[in-house]
Amino acid sequence: MIRIFATGGTFDKEYNMLTGELFFKDTHLDELLQKGRCMAPATIETLMMIDSLEMNNQHRNTIAEHCRNCEEDKIIITHGTDTMTETASFLAERFTNKTIVLTGAMIPIKFGSSDGLFNLGCAIAFVQTLTPGVYVAMNGRIFKAGTVWKNKESGLFEERLG
Repeated sequence: MIRIFATGGTFDKEYNMLTGELFFKDTHLDELLQKGRCMAPATIETLMMIDSLEMNNQHRNTIAEHCRNCEEDKIIITHGTDTMTETASFLAERFTNKTIVLTGAMIPIKFGSSDGLFNLGCAIAFVQTLTPGVYVAMNGRIFKAGTVWKNKESGLFEERLG
C-alpha cells in the first residue's frame, strides 16, 4: 500500500477565468489516479493546501509527523516545486526506514497540459522500487534528497554538482 499526502503547490492549483488568479480548492489526486488507470493500491490524505513559498518548518513538521505515524512505508508527497528540495532534505534528516518520494508540477493540473500526471506516475513507480530514503521525482528523473536543485531558468530539476 502507498500513502499519498497532498500539500498543495502548483499541482493542485485551480484557475479563476474571471480574475486570472490561481487558488486552491481540493486535491486532484483521485482524478489523476483514475485518469492514469493506476492499479497500485494507494490511500490519499490532504495535509494542507498551500503554495510551497508559504511552507515553513512547522508545515514540514506536520508532514514528518504524518509520515512517521502512517503504517505504510512507501509514501508520496505532492508538493510545490519552489521549496520541494528543502522539504526533501528536512525529511531525509528524519527518515531512513521509509521510502518517501516528493513530486509536483510546473503547470497546474487543471491547465490540461500539466506535467503533473507524468510526475505522479513516475513517483508511483519509483516509490515501489527504491530502497528506503527520501527522493525527489521530477521530469522523469529521480534524485536523492540533498543532491537536487530547481533550475529556475530552465524550469527543470537537476543534480547538484559538487
